[in-house]
Amino acid sequence: MALPGSDRRSIKTQKPDGNKIGKRFPMRTCIVSTLLFCLAISRSFGGDHPNMLFLLSDDHSYPYLSCYDDPNVKTPVLQQLAADGMKFHRFFTAAPQCVPSRAAYLTGRSPVAARITRFSSALARDEITFPELLKKDAGYYVGVCGRSYHLDGSGQRGGSAVAELMAQHQMRTFQDRFDYVKTGSDTEAVQQASEFLESCPEGKPFCLWVNFSDPHHAWNAPAEFRPDPATLKLPAHWPDLPGMREQFADYCAEVNRVDQTVGKVLDLLKDRGLQDNTIVVFAGDNGAALPHGKGSLYDPGSNVPFIVRWPGVVAPGRESRNLLSGEDLAPTLLEAAGVAVPDRMSGRSFLPLLKQQESWNPRKYVFVERGPHGSAPVTVNIASSGYDLSRAVRSDRYKFIYNCTPWIPYSPVDSAGGAAWTEMKQALADGTLSDSLKSTYFTSPRPVYELYDLETDPSELTNLSGKPELAGVERELRIALVEKMILDFDYLPLPAIADDPAAGNPSAEGKGNRKSQNNDRARSFQRLDTNMDGQLSLEEFRVGRQQEEADRWFALRDVNKDGSVNREEYLPANPLPATSETKAPQ
Repeated sequence: MALPGSDRRSIKTQKPDGNKIGKRFPMRTCIVSTLLFCLAISRSFGGDHPNMLFLLSDDHSYPYLSCYDDPNVKTPVLQQLAADGMKFHRFFTAAPQCVPSRAAYLTGRSPVAARITRFSSALARDEITFPELLKKDAGYYVGVCGRSYHLDGSGQRGGSAVAELMAQHQMRTFQDRFDYVKTGSDTEAVQQASEFLESCPEGKPFCLWVNFSDPHHAWNAPAEFRPDPATLKLPAHWPDLPGMREQFADYCAEVNRVDQTVGKVLDLLKDRGLQDNTIVVFAGDNGAALPHGKGSLYDPGSNVPFIVRWPGVVAPGRESRNLLSGEDLAPTLLEAAGVAVPDRMSGRSFLPLLKQQESWNPRKYVFVERGPHGSAPVTVNIASSGYDLSRAVRSDRYKFIYNCTPWIPYSPVDSAGGAAWTEMKQALADGTLSDSLKSTYFTSPRPVYELYDLETDPSELTNLSGKPELAGVERELRIALVEKMILDFDYLPLPAIADDPAAGNPSAEGKGNRKSQNNDRARSFQRLDTNMDGQLSLEEFRVGRQQEEADRWFALRDVNKDGSVNREEYLPANPLPATSETKAPQ
């Protein structure tokens, strides 16, 4: 019975055995308590939508995390994140540079399709990012903080003519796209992340993108983070030189420091009770700013660490060697939130992989593009660090690279003035650099086409393009790349594809077949003719040969003695009468 003068009602609860419990609860008190509980659950779990935290380190190559068993770094925070979630070994950014790579992460499209291969470009307003779709279609509160996100026009200084034009045409759009936009140092990134979480309206799920500067230049982490250079394990694509070890130690120190910073951001979730329904993604934006890394289409330029933690959905301690692209992040997170993925996104959701669903269909290829880097204009002495146009396609085992500016000499992005590259150039001058590294870094002009067997040559030092035994593999990769370039409306010329699928393939026509031999030599000529002028200079003819042998055969094949070997002079298997001294050069 209700108390006099009260409109309260009572409810009775019942034990499982059916006996009544005598204690009565006021209905209003129960309803209020239930509402408060639901609000707390909604704040933590974002209703039906998981919160999302995207953590992005800068210039961070795979495998430089402890969770990948790399002995050079110590990253306990990210090791635990991987143990609580899933780590990926073959995640590739869509470009080996930060601006186009980030554009792909955000749009689910290649940088070429998104029209942002020029480093200083702003993201076009009609390119919609996944946080915007989360905001519009699922009510998310979205933000970005920390190091520059690079998508509002990078490298332009206020007051310059370019900056004025950007403002005039309203090219900087992220203040309108997101609810929260701030930039700052890595220390400030933690403070800003805290501010974002505090500002998130009650009951709204959130998506926050936190950018870190580490391990980007300048490498200035305190000595406590720095390993002993003498103890470092170097990959085959780096020479064992003092400067190389010193710079790598500096780099590892930055990786160790960003691990600590990531821990501070993760603590913000834990302290607020948000970690159980927050998808945490950790990734690098591109590879390390060292030779063979950032700016190059070799694996260290775009193969980055990638970790996903999603409690209750992603089983702890899993790992994957499936090929994934930076284009795949956006559709995956949209699907995780129940938001429709736009048809214009070329990325493929790997949500079925995270959930261990049978519907998972692995990628066969990943694609990487390279365009201009930085904001400097072209000069006659420009190196590839500032300007390079190239594309790559990678399968599980093979990599095909298409260089469209082979006459521009190689130079590492952001580290050309460092001790490592300086000592490598000196070793070249002294004749002490290995042939494989000399060919990889100092061949000029560079080959238009490169093909690597990543199973036998993981450092990508032996170019197999044009090898008859791999003609089928190379043709398959060329066709895959051409298809990607066509679908992305790529502005570069398409690579050549042999009309005959069996061209140059001895297994298709027999080892001694004359047509097969002619095809082999035609492909060899095309491979050597790097400037595509229809004739081979002595320098081009020497590639892959001993100099003395090359010079002798060049003189024999230069029938008209004009200082070059044209196609007609090169194609015959043996232009001289066959003798014991004149065997056809390979």
